[in-house]
Amino acid sequence: MSKKPAASTHKTLRNVASKHLERGAVTPGYSADRTEVLKQLNQALATELVCVLRYRRHFFMARGIHARGVAAEFLAHSNEELGHADRLAARIVQLGGEPDFAPDALATRSHAEYVAGTSLADMIREDLVAERIAIDSYRNMARYLGTDDPTTSDMLKEILAVEEEHANDLADLLEEFPGSE
Repeated sequence: MSKKPAASTHKTLRNVASKHLERGAVTPGYSADRTEVLKQLNQALATELVCVLRYRRHFFMARGIHARGVAAEFLAHSNEELGHADRLAARIVQLGGEPDFAPDALATRSHAEYVAGTSLADMIREDLVAERIAIDSYRNMARYLGTDDPTTSDMLKEILAVEEEHANDLADLLEEFPGSE
């Protein structure tokens, strides 16, 4: 049986919630270091955008007997990475920040590199390396946030699960190529 909060509690909650309305979802109860969270989210955004571009290139450059199926995987991953980028950008705005889409600095903010790869096996390997980097990055970010920002932490964990699926997909594809381990 739950008790109903006293009227004074309602007044206190309303009073606190009425202050700093320009901060939107960032209430006084937000305990994470917002500046650091925004920095990390913009790094994750850059990582996702670099991955989108690399996967897109690999989609168009895939050649060989296995190219059709692998290229389809590249395109699917690219589209999912773009969805991650959109979610990250939306969260950055929710936290009162600005998503940084500046192309000249994407590579320096990204955790993963843009490596083109010359063969289909090289492309798969490079994408797998990038996915593994993203996995560790998201895991570390979620660990850093702990319970200070559960909304961002939950979002990062959802993205992390997809990155793990991508890594498994790519590892399976890589097995099809002799001597590619």
